[in-house]
This record gives sequence, structure tokens and C-alpha cells, in this order.
Amino acid sequence: MSRQAEFAVILKMNPMFADLGAEELQRISNLCHTQHLAGGEVLFQKGDPGDALFGVRRGQIRIETGASDGNRLTLNFMGPGDLFGEVAVLDGQSRTADATAGEATELFVLRREDFLSHLEREPKVAIKIIQLLCQRIRWQSERMEESMLQPLPIRLARRLCALADDFGAEVHISQEQLGIFVGAARESVNRQLQQWRKEGILDLQRGRILLQNMSRLAAIARND
Repeated sequence: MSRQAEFAVILKMNPMFADLGAEELQRISNLCHTQHLAGGEVLFQKGDPGDALFGVRRGQIRIETGASDGNRLTLNFMGPGDLFGEVAVLDGQSRTADATAGEATELFVLRREDFLSHLEREPKVAIKIIQLLCQRIRWQSERMEESMLQPLPIRLARRLCALADDFGAEVHISQEQLGIFVGAARESVNRQLQQWRKEGILDLQRGRILLQNMSRLAAIARND
């Protein structure tokens, strides 16, 4: 499979592009090029201009920010098949976090100037993007409601299930980072994880969580 064909497959999995036809996806993928990063290499930093959309071909990208104590906090992980930078490629505003390669990584890169030129020629793609942005607003509203109304075990189980979908049963994440994801103190997260450890749902290692009973965890996430 060619590089452009691989990128077209990734685009097809993203809501922004999912409903576009094969020919349109191919035209967009033909605009991309690739970029290689070594493990630990910085892709962009907070404040850098949002000049591109990225897709992970192989490897892992950590979306990070600085904590008040000087440590780094990981806000999200991007693995093979993930797209990120959709908003920045549209508005060109500054990046709101840092992006660093967690390991040797190869990225598809779609430059903002190339993409905007394409949108001018293809209004239907612009309409699809408007729909995507509306979906994001709805998603954020749902997450706000979830953080206010759903108990911690459900929020935590949903986040772990989402991470497992991307990275498998061995999730490399700290309890502090999990707390940021679910809007809870590290101590509260630790108590819940220790309880699940006793129940055989997961095991805790330094800097990682081993998910041992995904069916139980998924049932908690569904509030069954």
C-alpha cells in the first residue's frame, strides 16, 4: 500500500473525513508528506503556530503540558491511525500544548496552506468540517455533564477502556495523569485502582496499568 493510500485509510476513520468518497480522500491524501521523529523529540511546543494536521503512521505521540511543580503531565496519547491538530489546521491559532514522540515515530503531515487551498476548491469538505466542529461542541458538553454527574468509577473505567482501545491491555500512564483525565485527585484515583486490583480487574506497576479483566471494566464503564 502506498503512503498516500495509508493516509487515506486514516482519514476515512476520522469523523471529519469519514463520509467523503474514495476519490476525495485520495485527493486530500495526495497533499500529505511524512515526517520522522526520534524518541523524545519534540514535534511542537505550546505557543507554536498551528500550521499542520498530523496522522500517526507508526509510533506514539504524547500531548503534554507543564505542571505547577515543574513536572510534565501527559494529557493524551496518539497512536497509529490517530489524527490530531484538526482545529489548529483550520484556525491557525497557537498550539495549546506540547507534542513529543514517545518512541521513534513516523507522521503523515497535511500543511494548513495546502488544506485551505483544497477547501476553497471543495466546499463540501468545508461543510463536513462544520459538522465535525458541532460534534465536538456536543462531545465537550457531554463530558462536562459526565464529570459533574457520573461517579468516579464510571469515569475512570471509561477512560481506561478508551486507552485500551488505542494501546492494548498494558496502559502506560501515571495515576496523576489519570486524575487529570477524569477530573479527580490522585488519591481518589489510587483508592479506586487499589480496589479494582483486589478484585482482579487490573494490576498496578510503576508508571503503567495492566488491564486483566476488560469485560468487568467495560461493564463498569457502561454502568451495568
